[in-house]
Amino acid sequence: MGQNNGTSKRSEKGLLTPDNCVVALIDHQPQMLFGTSNFDRQSIINCTVALGKAARVFDVPVVLTTVETKSFSGNLWPQIRSVFPGQQPIERSSMNSWDDKNFVAAIEKTGRKKIVLAGLWTETCVALPTVQAIHDGYEVYVVEDCCGDVSQLAHDNAMRRVVQAGAKPVTALSVTLEWQRDWANRDTYDAVMDLAKTHYGAYGIGVEYCYTMVHGAPATKLPEYVVPTAELAHK
Repeated sequence: MGQNNGTSKRSEKGLLTPDNCVVALIDHQPQMLFGTSNFDRQSIINCTVALGKAARVFDVPVVLTTVETKSFSGNLWPQIRSVFPGQQPIERSSMNSWDDKNFVAAIEKTGRKKIVLAGLWTETCVALPTVQAIHDGYEVYVVEDCCGDVSQLAHDNAMRRVVQAGAKPVTALSVTLEWQRDWANRDTYDAVMDLAKTHYGAYGIGVEYCYTMVHGAPATKLPEYVVPTAELAHK
């Protein structure tokens, strides 16, 4: 779905719309998550996957990038790879993505001046490109619940730094709802409700309760769980 596929036009006036921004997911890799201690790690995975799915729903371009995959950090999480099958992350050696010409070129290629950015860790892989992208004339929205750092102090300091530089702190859910904007936008409504029920806890359960108990809709049917076998586990 997306602007080119019939998504309703949203007003801008300083807000994010599906056609005015690009998403950058930076270094969501195993070793980076191992060193994260300020947020629950499973929550970071959940929110990052939800943000990636929302970008797919609204046809927002996404730049994926990784650092030192083979020598230290490991592969991009499989949960993210499953959302963007076939998309190769931009591999870097630099901690600061904005020092990498291929990453910057990928952002520039979209023609969009608003960057919805998340990554690990907040003090380095998020803060450094954010500060420099703002310097180069971009607006940056840091998706805080898709970020993490080695301590609460490190994360908090980084968020203060990027906000002082002019970045806007947001969450995966707030970005999704800003893209949706109006529940009358039916072209993305069902997909957003699926995101809510899959990834957003009490909000999603509340949606399911309202549908079934208040409006009498049939209960949501999820794919039947299949116990993995040795053969399936390696596919």
